[in-house]
Amino acid sequence: MSDARDTLFRYLTMLQLIPRFPGRISTPVLKEKLAERGFNIDTRSLQRDLSHKLSSQFPIGCDDSQKPYRWYFDRDFQCHLPALDVPSALTLVLAEEYLKGLLPPVVVGQLSPHFSDARRLLDELSSNGLSQWARKVRAIPNGKALIPAEIDENAWQTISQALLEQKAVDVNYLSRTAETEKRFTLHPQGIVSRHSVTYLLGNVDGFEDLRQFALHRVKQVSMSDVKWQAIEAFDIDAYIQGGAFGYRQGPGNVELEAEIARPVAWLLHETPIADQQTIEALPDSEWSRLSARVPDDQQTLWWLMGMGANVKVIAPASWRDTLKANAQKVLNHYHDSKAIS
Repeated sequence: MSDARDTLFRYLTMLQLIPRFPGRISTPVLKEKLAERGFNIDTRSLQRDLSHKLSSQFPIGCDDSQKPYRWYFDRDFQCHLPALDVPSALTLVLAEEYLKGLLPPVVVGQLSPHFSDARRLLDELSSNGLSQWARKVRAIPNGKALIPAEIDENAWQTISQALLEQKAVDVNYLSRTAETEKRFTLHPQGIVSRHSVTYLLGNVDGFEDLRQFALHRVKQVSMSDVKWQAIEAFDIDAYIQGGAFGYRQGPGNVELEAEIARPVAWLLHETPIADQQTIEALPDSEWSRLSARVPDDQQTLWWLMGMGANVKVIAPASWRDTLKANAQKVLNHYHDSKAIS
């Protein structure tokens, strides 16, 4: 009975690990993930379970175009292990609204079966009004959000698999500076989604410096025969905090001092600009004094520019000068005698 129970639990775990198409998982990776969960099985037995026992009962497909073979569920397969509950369904509907404006369609598409299942579950609960949830919930960005750049589905599948399995990839990449496609081998180290663009972090074969590659500029990609090379001591969180995507102007933080209008004060009371922040009302004025310790980066500077006349920066002096110069340039544009009236 113990062996039968262990086999059943192993089968259930395998079914949970196999993704829907176009997602795929290779036999070695599946074997490794099973071992992490306490199920040790040899490769031959695993393939036999997949190709004969489970495939006869579930719509499991095999991509045998290359070795190792990769396994997947039919795209329309409806099964949940465990079953989806109402709170999870409500959360998924809200998550879909948020992610649609944040991630490329091909990435959100990976979760579309789960979103569809959530909506289907709520539609079946018409008696208690939950079916109206999807039609009454929206998530909108703070500020103008650009439409996410489209990523080729095969590029996303191949690169995400290469990152998971620690493999190199051969790519044709559209260079924005040269406006031509270049062919080279990449060693993926991480993926970061920032605003409307998703980036692959990696190094070109033969070089050790880490670079950012916009995934929507990857035109062709395939697994490489070149052995994957790790960048020693690479930490994605440290990389981001070091200013890789925030355009840091200095290594540390700065003390921001500014006078802010009432709407900005309300905004920052509810959603602070920093962990260390104080706001004090100025006497006989509708303005307040803001003091905050913020990163020395262009992201914060751009936010201040976006506040326009509602913020008057006092320090740092360099930021104050930059904002004044930018405001003068904008003013000059509108005073240009050649401008069309």
